[in-house]
Amino acid sequence: MTTEPHKTLRELAKVVRSKNSGPFEITFDVIFDDPQVYEHVKASGVLDERLICRLYNVTPQDIVAMMFFDPARAFKLTLKRSWAQGSVGERDTFGAQQHAPLLDVAIPEPRRGAAAPATAAA
Repeated sequence: MTTEPHKTLRELAKVVRSKNSGPFEITFDVIFDDPQVYEHVKASGVLDERLICRLYNVTPQDIVAMMFFDPARAFKLTLKRSWAQGSVGERDTFGAQQHAPLLDVAIPEPRRGAAAPATAAA
């Protein structure tokens, strides 16, 4: 069995983080400094609803927002918290450790000879 060459978000992104978005939500940012890498990750289709539901054991209804935000070269995600911030059973008051499952998400490398994604002219 052969596998496609890939890199993880940990290797590709400048920033992968999570933080509070109020007492009932956590927000995630995956920010890229290289426009070509950002466009490749976006075009790969890997960061989708099914992946997020599997990584975080949530339903699509738990996803408040999920989008690529071109001006910041970022993937943005907001999820409902399982428990309200600071409540009994809540495990990460600041939401700062919840990004970890995203770090090892594999993005297939571009195939040799494949055209680079087109970017809008400034």
